[in-house]
Amino acid sequence: MSLSSTRFVLHFGLSSVAAYASRDICCFLSAPTSRKFSAITIPVAQKSSEELLVVVGGGAAGVYGAIRAKTVAPNLHVVVIEKAKPLSKVKVSGGGRCNVTNGHCLDNMILAANYPRGHKEFRGSFFNMHGPGDTMSWFSDHGVELKVEEDGRVFPVSNSSSTIIDCLMSEAKRTGVLLQTRKVVKNASVNGGKFLLGIEKQADGSVEYLEADYLLIASGNSRQGYNLATKLGHSIVDPVPSLFTFKTEDLQLTELSGVTFPKVKAKLILENVGRNIQQFTQVGPLLVTHWGLSGPVILRLSAWGARELFGSNYKGTVNVDFIPDLHIEDVKSILSQHKRQFAKQKVSNAYPPEFDLVKRFWKYILDRQGLSGDSLWASISNNSLISTASLLKQCNFGITGKGQFKDEFVTAGGVPLSEISLNTMESKIRPKLFFAGEVLNVDGVTGGFNFQNAWSGGYIAGTTIGTQANDMLSSNIQIYDKQYQS
Repeated sequence: MSLSSTRFVLHFGLSSVAAYASRDICCFLSAPTSRKFSAITIPVAQKSSEELLVVVGGGAAGVYGAIRAKTVAPNLHVVVIEKAKPLSKVKVSGGGRCNVTNGHCLDNMILAANYPRGHKEFRGSFFNMHGPGDTMSWFSDHGVELKVEEDGRVFPVSNSSSTIIDCLMSEAKRTGVLLQTRKVVKNASVNGGKFLLGIEKQADGSVEYLEADYLLIASGNSRQGYNLATKLGHSIVDPVPSLFTFKTEDLQLTELSGVTFPKVKAKLILENVGRNIQQFTQVGPLLVTHWGLSGPVILRLSAWGARELFGSNYKGTVNVDFIPDLHIEDVKSILSQHKRQFAKQKVSNAYPPEFDLVKRFWKYILDRQGLSGDSLWASISNNSLISTASLLKQCNFGITGKGQFKDEFVTAGGVPLSEISLNTMESKIRPKLFFAGEVLNVDGVTGGFNFQNAWSGGYIAGTTIGTQANDMLSSNIQIYDKQYQS
């Protein structure tokens, strides 16, 4: 029997095999004797027009896409292959609360600006097809109550990622999506217009083969997805870390661990970047950690500067304006006025409330200026006031490395967006091959944007696959009817 007349099928178990009993398939497996292989045989049906979609990756994009495809095309068989636990990233995101999306960026241009890789491409129809509002409606329609916090981040009212996971898993089960875990898609090739996939069981190392009509790669930033994409003709932009904190060389700063600043203006300065990059300046909250600097403003800088930081071996400088709403001349004036008003008080005990700084940080500023906290305001020279004002407005911290942001595991890199059609998520190189989520060269800043990329891409891919499957089903039925009538 030739490969073109053979259908390879995974060993799903009795309940899953039953779902395939009506398919026009005859299944067997054969391969080199150096590996273990398993096989099942299903009798050939006389007639069938059902097709199979295999989704590589049981994360947000993969599961959402699988559900959408099965919803659009109920007769389409949909199987999700996941090497670990499904939706594991959803579980830990947002501190275990799951930052579903962002509710403050409903305008496409504003929304797209939050993607260091993808901000140009996403200005088009991508979010028109399924944006944050659509995502929130979908979860609400499926019984999940959501809330939009002050900074725009959207969470389930339960404050538990389990609510999102339970919703997705329940809907996958209801629609008939099959989920296979502890398995890895190791190989992919094309035969007769179909995808031949080699799937390894992690439990015993045995390999199974499956022939699919559609393939959706939604494996996140794992090497697995990159390898499969390469085997199927795509190129890969080398992945580098994105969304991380900065380690600094300032030992005195680490003593301020836990101190937060509601609003600072931070600028990333790297020796290997000569030009001025607008996105290398960000405004937002800052957090001091025991290793350096963190908070949304730092995470945004790390995302926009991901490649340049990688190229500089994570060495550089971050310049921080701790009072961005005040002009430096106003800062000087406030300090001079404070000196006159509190001349006989110690500089460590009395400092301008307009700056909205905590005492620990004010002491840090004095130490960097070489000023004793026991000194009286009257003894502080005008030059010291000017230099203190400059330090508050332009405080440099040397970056010595990157830390890890525990709530996110994001990379910059993957399949280039130029190699897929964003309005369908289908490959421009290989028909019926689709991509969604972080396997693409797309990454967002913190705040729910990476999940929105997953929901949007998964939904668009699922819609396209489901529509193509329905069209194929209608075409086959028409052909069969003509043959029957003749």
